[in-house]
Amino acid sequence: MFKTINTVQIHVSLDEIDPKIWRRLVLPSGWNLGQLHLAIQAAFNWWNYHLHEFQIGGLRYGDIEFLTEDAIEDDPRVFDCHEVRLRDFERGAVFNYIYDFGDNWSHTVVIEEFVALDVALRHGTCIDGARARPPEDVGGVPGYERFLEIMSDKTDPEHADTKQWCGGYFDPEWFDLAMVDKDVRNALRPNVKRRLHQPKPKRNGPTTA
Repeated sequence: MFKTINTVQIHVSLDEIDPKIWRRLVLPSGWNLGQLHLAIQAAFNWWNYHLHEFQIGGLRYGDIEFLTEDAIEDDPRVFDCHEVRLRDFERGAVFNYIYDFGDNWSHTVVIEEFVALDVALRHGTCIDGARARPPEDVGGVPGYERFLEIMSDKTDPEHADTKQWCGGYFDPEWFDLAMVDKDVRNALRPNVKRRLHQPKPKRNGPTTA
């Protein structure tokens, strides 16, 4: 008896930044691109207040109402992201997810494999990943590179203000799988709140001899 494929494993990485910032997600294959958008937002702790779209085969998928407001004649047609499900893709398919048309954060999405679980998932999960995503509104890749320079140089005249702006702490290598997985599990909950800043490391208490 054949099991029904009900789960998909997806790799999502942020483009143009090295070392790579990435997440590996396991999601219900019946989810649509709108739900994938929410899962990616949760996995990277993006705040979901900028426009977004998926670019697949030269076509654009997203919220038609918003994406067509600024469309020009040469733009490819815009399609409703809720009409495309993850199970519609083939294993190995690659496409792009763009978040924030100002900072233009481009993510590469890879459909790694489809799985038939005995018990179908009711939510998404993150099983692996690496590194912290850049702060929101930092100015895209060039702005992020400048941000890292400022944060690493206490003598920079912009250091104090930049440090305060990002919450007082930023580690580009930070990644907490348990925390990210919890966020992805709650990705579809209404009015979900995102962390405004990266968690600060816990200080070790005093030691005794």
